Amino acid sequence: MKINKLILLLVSALFFFSCSDDDEIINRSEVETPITVKASFNYTVSTTDPYIVVLQSTTESSVEYQSFWDFGLGGGVVSDDAGIDEVRYNEAGEYTVTYYTIYDGLTTIATQTIIVDENGVCPDGFCGSGETGSLKDAAATFSVGTITRASWVKAGGKHTEILKKEFNNITSEYEMKMNVMYPSQGNYDFSAADAMVNFAQENDMNVHGHALIWHNATPSWVDDFAGTNEEFEVMVKDYITTTLTRFKGKVRSWDVVNEAFEDRSGNPLRNSVFRQKMGDDYIKKCFQWARDADPDVLLFYNDYNMASSTTKRAAMFKLVDELGDLIDGVGAQMHISYEGPSKANIQAVADGTVSRGLKLHFAELDIRANPNEDITSLTNDRAQEQRAKYKEVVQIYNSIPLENKFALTVWGVRDNESWLIDFWGNADWPLLFDSNYNKKAAYFGFLEGLQ
Repeated sequence: MKINKLILLLVSALFFFSCSDDDEIINRSEVETPITVKASFNYTVSTTDPYIVVLQSTTESSVEYQSFWDFGLGGGVVSDDAGIDEVRYNEAGEYTVTYYTIYDGLTTIATQTIIVDENGVCPDGFCGSGETGSLKDAAATFSVGTITRASWVKAGGKHTEILKKEFNNITSEYEMKMNVMYPSQGNYDFSAADAMVNFAQENDMNVHGHALIWHNATPSWVDDFAGTNEEFEVMVKDYITTTLTRFKGKVRSWDVVNEAFEDRSGNPLRNSVFRQKMGDDYIKKCFQWARDADPDVLLFYNDYNMASSTTKRAAMFKLVDELGDLIDGVGAQMHISYEGPSKANIQAVADGTVSRGLKLHFAELDIRANPNEDITSLTNDRAQEQRAKYKEVVQIYNSIPLENKFALTVWGVRDNESWLIDFWGNADWPLLFDSNYNKKAAYFGFLEGLQ
């Protein structure tokens, strides 16, 4: 049914004047906290017609309220019926969709702009991003990576379809670590790693090896090593040499050591079994063995909180300086949120790496949309804030000199497979694709960062 916009304005005005007496406002606030209903909605492009937008209210409320749409087509305001609304935009241009909610005399409004070009509605307002484009094509000067597993690449389906279309660099989520590749002394198992490396070679992708040495992926027999310290060191050298020799010419790069620093004051080296048995210079030894085994592979040190902790960043760069020409690049994990760290602190990681003439890997990128557990579904407002953060990160990376560029790796394909869900124990949507492999606003934020 058609509703005159003037009615909505009058309702809002009457509410304003009824609350204009200061004493009345004060008295009411002392008695009760008013219930508010905040208008919000999202939209997607129809899968059957590129000119049709599917609109759905995302307003959350425990009370009944009235709601209305203005689709921006000049037809005025219509009632919001239950379920979704499908609207067709035939002509190229920009259309402002407005959604109204009214409760207890108060009107709230949410708006979004629909952009239409000759190909139909532009997803998330990003035109020119049709099915022929991809992240890897747009990022012409560096690799765009993500993680995968042996079972996923063997299974095929939508996961591998996305890998082939969007990415040109893959990292094993957990199967190219010591506990998987070297499960018992003298017995290597490279089957999972082989599956991913073979998939990459068949599809013209690079492989980033992650990670040779990590305290959280150490087999129990290594933690409980029965031999002498000298025998332990020989064993580690054999492991690194055997692994890099096997994948020589097939794996482009390796994280030699991962997360060696503690988070406590001063960020000392972790007292891992490797440090206990090989000394404080165990990292340099591991890099030397890797360099000896494959002189052409790119070697990285990888760690987290590089942007959020200035002291940890300083400790990492001190280590890098000590490694000299044994190291090719820095892997800065980007497990961040839409709230931070700040642009300046992310830039500091890039600046410190570039100033040392090293390659920079923005590794393990995911951006939490719900770090404070204040939403139960990904709202449009939060999706746009996440989109802006993805854009910011990509802009920083894309701005570094060509010789320092390596790869930007997103830590997962779709939201429901992210490690963050189990780690934090709450709902979140940190990646570029939703659980149905649909591109999110974050995907287009990534693309915008390349402009």
